Amino acid sequence: MPAHDSPIRRSVEVEYWVIDERGRLTEPGTLVDASPGAEREFVEPLLEVKTTPCETTAALRGELTERVAAVLDRADEVDKRLVPLATPVHAEEVAELPSARTRVQNEVVGSDFEYVRHCAGTHVHVEQQPGVAVDQHNAFVALDPALALVNASPYFRGQRLAAGARSKLYRWMAYDDIPHQGRLWPYVDDREEYTRRLERRYEDFETAAMDAGVARRAVAKHFDPESAVWTPVQFREAFSTVEWRSPDAALPSDAVRLADRLAALVGRLDEVEVRIEGDRGRIGHDEVVLPEFDAVIGYVNDAIRDGLASSSVRSYLDRMGFDVSAYDPVSHEIDGRATVSPAEARDIRLEHADRLAADVRRAGPLVGD
Repeated sequence: MPAHDSPIRRSVEVEYWVIDERGRLTEPGTLVDASPGAEREFVEPLLEVKTTPCETTAALRGELTERVAAVLDRADEVDKRLVPLATPVHAEEVAELPSARTRVQNEVVGSDFEYVRHCAGTHVHVEQQPGVAVDQHNAFVALDPALALVNASPYFRGQRLAAGARSKLYRWMAYDDIPHQGRLWPYVDDREEYTRRLERRYEDFETAAMDAGVARRAVAKHFDPESAVWTPVQFREAFSTVEWRSPDAALPSDAVRLADRLAALVGRLDEVEVRIEGDRGRIGHDEVVLPEFDAVIGYVNDAIRDGLASSSVRSYLDRMGFDVSAYDPVSHEIDGRATVSPAEARDIRLEHADRLAADVRRAGPLVGD
């Protein structure tokens, strides 16, 4: 049966900063009880809202909107807000929740793990499709520059880093000493190649842990090959999905729009020729042409440094089927200052908490299905 004959399930996980009425970071507290899918993250002021796998754009939009709205209703009761920004803009320290798993990561990554504590993102899961799962994985790799569509903060600790500060923090700073853990991996020829790659990365992680004085059994207790890596595109066996982890924290409407685009592409992969060729890439009526991996990395780097200010990134995403004009990345709006004070950061957080609430209130039909 062709993959597109069955509904392609998709789900999202979106992380939001929690603030008080004055824009200061705070713990979620009872917000985690406000809705199914609301969960603590590994740092104190972060809340994640997850959906279940949904068969249509409308179902995903409805569920995500309902869940975020329920959390916002509870937040109103306890004088808290949710903020859809990739970083807190300015925060000296973001405290971790006590966790043996996080303790191991701190030992392995070292002091650079602090960069991860300042990051909030969106994860998109799209159901693996029989017969085309490898093409699906490779297509998501090629689409990684689409992170530019939702770049949501250029700042870290009040200093400007890049249009996509979160992506720079993860890929070029936190995991710089173990780059295979955190950067985008090349295309694969088959699942076996991906599995071998995953196992090698787990061995690297295990070796780094032991070098840092962490017992092998502690690593094995809290990690497996799938959970030890951050790489932006992953096969997820537990969910039978291909997961794209690159987007920043996003408004629900943007998270759904991204999931819709990825699911729509996957629905065509069994009908078209998929090949890797050249440096431009394009999605046409009867073919999907993925650029050579080195070209993809060039687009990714531009997406992180310059976002949609890069004409090459905009043109590439247009050729790859994205409606670039439908997105309005926050980074470009709040950019332009070399530094942001703590007071200014609080004001920015409050403004974008208002935008999240407005986005949930006006949730309406999207193109899809």
